[in-house]
Amino acid sequence: MKGDIGVIGLAVMGQNLILNMNDHGYKVVAHNRTAEKVDEFLQGPAKGTDIVGAYSLQELVDKLESPRKIMLMVRAGDVVDSFIDKLVPLLDKGDIIIDGGNTNFPDTNRRVAALKEKGIHFIGSGVSGGEEGARFGPSIMPGGSPEAWPFVKPIFQAISAKTENNEPCCDWVGNDGAGHFVKMVHNGIEYGDMQLITEAYQFMKDGLGMTHDEMQSVFIEWNKTELNSYLVEITSDILGYKDTDGEPLVEKILDTAGQKGTGKWTGINALDMGIPLTLITESVFARCLSSLKDQRVEAEELFGKKKSIVEGDKQVWIEALRQALLASKIISYAQGFMLMREASNENGWDLNYGNVALMWRGGCIIRSAFLSNIRDAYDIDPELSFLGSDSYFKGILENSMSAWRKVAAKSMEVGIPMPSMTSALTFLDGYTTARLPANLLQAQRDYFGAHTYERVDKPKGEFFHTNWTGKGGDVSSTTYNS
Repeated sequence: MKGDIGVIGLAVMGQNLILNMNDHGYKVVAHNRTAEKVDEFLQGPAKGTDIVGAYSLQELVDKLESPRKIMLMVRAGDVVDSFIDKLVPLLDKGDIIIDGGNTNFPDTNRRVAALKEKGIHFIGSGVSGGEEGARFGPSIMPGGSPEAWPFVKPIFQAISAKTENNEPCCDWVGNDGAGHFVKMVHNGIEYGDMQLITEAYQFMKDGLGMTHDEMQSVFIEWNKTELNSYLVEITSDILGYKDTDGEPLVEKILDTAGQKGTGKWTGINALDMGIPLTLITESVFARCLSSLKDQRVEAEELFGKKKSIVEGDKQVWIEALRQALLASKIISYAQGFMLMREASNENGWDLNYGNVALMWRGGCIIRSAFLSNIRDAYDIDPELSFLGSDSYFKGILENSMSAWRKVAAKSMEVGIPMPSMTSALTFLDGYTTARLPANLLQAQRDYFGAHTYERVDKPKGEFFHTNWTGKGGDVSSTTYNS
């Protein structure tokens, strides 16, 4: 009996996905560049299963049913291209290559097009949920060659996480790089969520002077509210974890955050598409700032910065902080969906935003209770341009506004950095302001560069230039004569 699917790459994610597939009745052929890794896997975690090994790419291909389905769980970039180049001569038309790594979506666009010319189908699929998700049910976001989806769908939907209604957290996203784009935005939102939670933690610790046991209790309670989510849940576990000496382990961890690039890609794409992804971009910059540890230590001493305690009823502040965190979290998702909407329009992907919310409802790092409300919002209005305009989310934002402003103002007053939470509030203030001061900005551009401007009392698309000093030249919408 030949295998249903082959998986290349036996790091933890690859191994766990294979074991997950085996649990659901699929015969998997496992391959790794080093034969020792295959033997270790077969004699270790895969012992006693129906999983079989392949010690060469030819053996892998020979052991698979047609059309062959081969999933790459290897490092994104050149390694993926290298495996594709080696596989193509061994495959037949109609076979399928799947990239399950954190790939930048333009690479997926390129690979879909290149392999289509050779008659090979390609799927670029985001996989989220970490090691545990891969083993017991991740969120899976496939895109690429639509012809390949019917062959992969049963496997992916079987191994994916399920909602409380047993809906698979996996569905076809769209053509070309759509799946990897959605995974990129997922990771961007993940950056934002994590930064927001750390800001709330610092406000409680440095501003309210709370102990780690007290903060753990707060996060446990918050997880029973609209903030119910995987990241809030694990934060309570982390805050309660003690080192061997009985002290909180979290305070012994160096405060320099790493990153693998997906948050940065999200910000870059937002800038390219003109979408104000302010909160997520600030979360990326916060990680960059954290890496300047030695400089920050010197600067704190140079400026003589002192911690200021936030005065007032602690419980009132905790509730205000909860509302500020919730409202900011909504903005994080809203900005992410704005970016996906623009990308869908630019690339002709026709993304189903309700389905995206469903795919994120379980298995993934940003899974949270209100993703069901996001799905409902897009079911009601598939063309919803701003998530905060939906009645459910609009109500939360309006009800949280006073507390949100209170926390933002106090953080600045006492010197607690909260870049993502305050940028989220500033974004909403800008988004809900009918007339912004960009009219003055346009006048400045016209003054020094004759860039022209439109007028509110003239038809849109008609451009004007003013000789602001009497020394300039004349300009039309396309020419400037100095």
